[in-house]
Amino acid sequence: MANPSRNKGQGEETSMSKSFRAFGLAVSAVVLTHLPAAAQTKVTNEGISATEIVIGTHQDLSGPIKGWGVPVSNGMKMAVEEVNAAGGVNGRKIRLVVEDSGYDPKKAVLASQKLIERDKIFAMVGPMGSPTVLAAQDILLDAGVLQLFPLTAAEFTFKFDPAKPQERLKFNNLLPYVESTRAALKYMMEWKSFQKPCIMHQDDEYGKNVLDGFNQQLAVMKVQPASITSYKRGASDFSAQVAKMKSDGCDLVVLGAVLREPIGAMTEARKLGWDVTFLGATPVNVMEVPMLGKEAVEGLYAASGFEIPYEDTAKGKVHDWLVNYKKMFNTDANTQAIIGYNAVMTFAFYAQKAGKDLTGQKMLDSLESGEKFLDIFSSPPTKFSKTDHLANTITQVQQVKGGRWVLVKDNLMF
Repeated sequence: MANPSRNKGQGEETSMSKSFRAFGLAVSAVVLTHLPAAAQTKVTNEGISATEIVIGTHQDLSGPIKGWGVPVSNGMKMAVEEVNAAGGVNGRKIRLVVEDSGYDPKKAVLASQKLIERDKIFAMVGPMGSPTVLAAQDILLDAGVLQLFPLTAAEFTFKFDPAKPQERLKFNNLLPYVESTRAALKYMMEWKSFQKPCIMHQDDEYGKNVLDGFNQQLAVMKVQPASITSYKRGASDFSAQVAKMKSDGCDLVVLGAVLREPIGAMTEARKLGWDVTFLGATPVNVMEVPMLGKEAVEGLYAASGFEIPYEDTAKGKVHDWLVNYKKMFNTDANTQAIIGYNAVMTFAFYAQKAGKDLTGQKMLDSLESGEKFLDIFSSPPTKFSKTDHLANTITQVQQVKGGRWVLVKDNLMF
């Protein structure tokens, strides 16, 4: 992201902190949607005009996971351009407002308040990160703003209590961390006959979800974890954690990590001459890990939701998409860009299905209709219902071979 953009974001941040010190949510354009048990869900009609639909997102464009945030926002922008060039959503153009959270929960709250109060967004689409999404989630739900397809698969983004009608506004199309970790761990344990699995996880909501999946699966398999260790979000030194796991005799290391940490941990293991198998949670399955980690990450496994396309082997629409992305942003597309692109395309699909007279209630009904969205990347279908706001739990395991992610096993469940 260019420096002028970051400077502008910092300036807005200061003004936001002043403007929203006594922030009160404006829900003047809220409709009531009736649930079977007579509970009522407030859904906003803000952001809809005769000519446009305003959606918002907050991404890490300047912090520790900007390697996710920048390509995700690029993918979202590309999708908006495609949808608008094709006539929009039932004649309305999508306008996307992007805010920089820096992967800081406090900044994510300020960004969300600004998007609701000042930009009058209809929906929050693809917001980034477990701690940042969690911090701002109640603000959105209280305002009747749909939280759609966040860039975190933590359980709080899709599980909802029918007794709390505003929680019905949460939908996720990513593989959940708990279920995908369980499926990948089960496969690896049975395939390789590991006896002493351990985990190194980030000490936040994301890491806790991966840890939960790890513990739940081992409990079912009646296997005790050999070692459990954590690290602070944004850490760069993993020598103590790796030394502990080696001392504990681990033969499989599950990584509840993001991008830099797998490289750091595996580099440290090589320094110690420790030949152990690493299995990453889904955020590890990105092109940057083998691109930056090189030989240090050869052999790394990871849970995944879809095969990563490479331009020299991709065909048809996927190849064209990769070429167009490079033309737009002067860099290769990656997993993160695909996820961002799909978030907007999924939104557009269900908004189109909601009809020309778009309202919050009709959008919610469309999302819960059971209609299937199919992307161009051969991902599992996206489908929701009134009782299930998670798209799917079908998991793959991929491995880094020759500097690329290759499919090892698909259609995994636990």
